[in-house]
Amino acid sequence: MTLHLYFARRFFWTFLAIFGIFFLFQILLDLVEQIRRFDNSVSFGEVMKLTLLNTPEGMYQILPLVMILSSIALFVALARSSELVVARAAGRSGLTALVGPILVAAVIGGLTVAMGNPIVAATSKAYSDLRDTYRNGGTSALSIGAEGLWLRQSDPRGQTVIRAARANANGTVLYDVMFVAYAEGGGPVRRIEAEEAELADGAWTLRQAKVWPLVAGVNPETNSVLHDELRVASTLTEDSIKDRFGRPSAISVWELQGFITDLEDAGFSARRHSVWLQMELARPVFLISMVLIGAAFTMRHSRMGGTGIAVLSAVLLGFSLYYVRNFAQILGENGQLNPLAAAWVPPLASVLLALGLILHREDG
Repeated sequence: MTLHLYFARRFFWTFLAIFGIFFLFQILLDLVEQIRRFDNSVSFGEVMKLTLLNTPEGMYQILPLVMILSSIALFVALARSSELVVARAAGRSGLTALVGPILVAAVIGGLTVAMGNPIVAATSKAYSDLRDTYRNGGTSALSIGAEGLWLRQSDPRGQTVIRAARANANGTVLYDVMFVAYAEGGGPVRRIEAEEAELADGAWTLRQAKVWPLVAGVNPETNSVLHDELRVASTLTEDSIKDRFGRPSAISVWELQGFITDLEDAGFSARRHSVWLQMELARPVFLISMVLIGAAFTMRHSRMGGTGIAVLSAVLLGFSLYYVRNFAQILGENGQLNPLAAAWVPPLASVLLALGLILHREDG
């Protein structure tokens, strides 16, 4: 137990040191990018605030790189000090020496998903909002595309298709909007056009609206009605509409399952969010695989030589597995892989590959 605690403590402090170096490096790079992007339009304090809000997301993405470099640094140091040789002479196998670092990596991965993910989601959303405020002079309206924004909401009475030319950043205010209501299992029954529609308290509030009935035997224009303000019940929420604007990474992992349910109930495809949720749950396993990959190439005596080649091989293999994981995520989002397979197969395969390399070296 003392040896496990010693290796775990060494790995933890190595991880913190490398994480701190990359954190400072990330801040400097992002600070330069933000200064270049905004020139003199915002103050240095505002640029620094943008940088600090954007840095957590960048660090979250490169965490596997930090983990594999920490593993490499630990085992290279242990090899140079001959501590691994002493541990083996005491009857400890190479796999036994990995217990402490693996447990630390598992705890870091669990805390990253449970606590880091919500923090990154909150800071990335705040960064996007603040960036749009500085870029657009405080205006949050944006153009979705040439054909505008399309939404669909459903309720027991039928479905309503919504088209808008523009929307605000959250999708809760639509401009130049049209509502077409459909009966359950039937055709359209009502059309509404309005200058603006705002979603609040479970209903759309339409301003300067005109309503046309679309019932057989009724002249729509003759029977149309003008309203200064009109409320239309809605099953949509701000979170469900964010699927058209935001990324799954902008939603906390604790809220993602409910968000997926709301999307599916509103008629949206939640495949991208389902894949992201599984990818986040599998993240600790992938971080453990990075520790094993680093150990597989560097758990050797320094007198054997070739340390530089071993380090380079470990980093290249780690990058390769990282890109395989990202490629599987793309396949999952496109529907070519099941979300569970896209998220869990690459990390598990990486762990098995690393264990195979370690056992091969141990046997040799």
